[in-house]
Amino acid sequence: MSQLKILICGAGIAGNALAFWLAKQGHHKITIIERFPNLRATGLQVDLRSPGIDVLRRMGLEKAFREVTVPEQGLQLVDSRNRRWGYFPANRSGKGLQNFTTDFEIMRGDLCHLLYGAVKDRVEYLFGVYVVEMQQMDDGFVDVVLSDGRRDRFDVVIGADGLGSRMRMMMLGNGDDARDPVHSIGVAAGYFTIDRKLEKGEKYDATAYITTQGRGIMVRRHDPNKIQAYMFCKAGPFENCAKGDVEREKQVMGQVFRDAGWKSEEIVKGMEEADDFYCERMGVVNLDSWSRGRVVLVGDAAYCPSAMTGMGTSCAMVGAYILAGEIGKRCAKGVGPKVDIAMAFKDYEDKLRPFIVNVQKGLLDDHDYMSRLPSSTLGITLVYLLFAVASFLRLDVLSQWLLREDCNKDWKLPEYPSMVDN
Repeated sequence: MSQLKILICGAGIAGNALAFWLAKQGHHKITIIERFPNLRATGLQVDLRSPGIDVLRRMGLEKAFREVTVPEQGLQLVDSRNRRWGYFPANRSGKGLQNFTTDFEIMRGDLCHLLYGAVKDRVEYLFGVYVVEMQQMDDGFVDVVLSDGRRDRFDVVIGADGLGSRMRMMMLGNGDDARDPVHSIGVAAGYFTIDRKLEKGEKYDATAYITTQGRGIMVRRHDPNKIQAYMFCKAGPFENCAKGDVEREKQVMGQVFRDAGWKSEEIVKGMEEADDFYCERMGVVNLDSWSRGRVVLVGDAAYCPSAMTGMGTSCAMVGAYILAGEIGKRCAKGVGPKVDIAMAFKDYEDKLRPFIVNVQKGLLDDHDYMSRLPSSTLGITLVYLLFAVASFLRLDVLSQWLLREDCNKDWKLPEYPSMVDN
């Protein structure tokens, strides 16, 4: 049987999940390239929500996933005096919607290692390289030049390289200086870890603190010796701060949060000492088409919904599953005519786009997401009161208000029998 020769750019969650499903089909030659010198297993806590959970189960990886999950028990909201106003435990029932803390919490690096371990013996990995040139040929192939100078030809090239995707810009053909179709939602977030031992009586709970001027802090524990810290604010102060200029980003974040109250001074100090600090300007990727010719995008590169939806990891897992499934359906007998791959990409988009549209709904309406949230002292007080009432009545309004797990009730995850038990 003829093979499809496939190049996947990006060895993150979307790229590894896609390689897993393509390898299950048993007749493709798959190469994954990653610009980092090894598996990029950085990042803090992520979770899976339906239908991402269903994809994990179809992979047969739920047991392995649960062996490395984070034992987070729930979320509490505290005020500047560290008084708890409410608490929402994780939903461990296996039924209904997940709460803010899901039953499927995991460190991003652990999920990457899990997916990589499940597929590494069936595909080729090239670390420390990336595509510098790409040309779609008249005969249907895609010629690429890699950063190490090697040249190769592929039937399909897939961009799975995240929000700041280089492959997206190369696919669009607009050059490095062109405007990228990332819609800013006006939120900046700082992520890092702080060394702090688990104290006697302390639980594995996430703790959130909200204050004025569109600022918020959350800490959560994944390790008896460390906590994760998340700092959210308006992106305006970072306008003249180059992305990746860590020292300047820390300086700006520190200025924004120094008078924020609660444990902000302690957390700012931890940020200044952290060697894993990362600052993200949140955005939503919205494209008219996720493919062009024989080049296609998956995960954040194609339809990043932003962390504000709580659905980024699930969208990547679901998108990888559907793209692989449609390639398998249309190209089971090999490369075939051009229309096979074009129709596979069309079917992938037709089936997934309604799901993504609902997840992203409303986020493209403006560039100031934080303006939707209370930022005055009175507004923050009302949020705390609402949280307290909802907690007392056991109404999980927080996850339903902020997160998007419940927005696709009528959408069904497709079935691909050819990818099961092969």
